[in-house]
Amino acid sequence: MPRYYEDKPESGACAGVKEDLGACLLRSDCVLQEGKSLRQCLKEGHCRALQYSFFECKRSMLDARSRFRGRKGY
Repeated sequence: MPRYYEDKPESGACAGVKEDLGACLLRSDCVLQEGKSLRQCLKEGHCRALQYSFFECKRSMLDARSRFRGRKGY
C-alpha cells in the first residue's frame, strides 16, 4: 500500500509512512461515517499496520545501530 511520489520532494525521514497513515485514517469509516477525529480513530486501532510502521521508522532514527542497517520505512 505504499505510495511513491516522483515529483514531490522528500521532506523528512518518515514522510512517506506519515502521509500514508494520514491518508488511511482519512479514508477509514471511523472518520467518514462516524465523524470522529483522527486521534480518536488511532486510539481505537484503525490503520494499525501503518501506525506500527511509522513507530518503527521513528524509533530507528534514534537507534545507533541504524547507522549500519539503515532506517526502517520508506
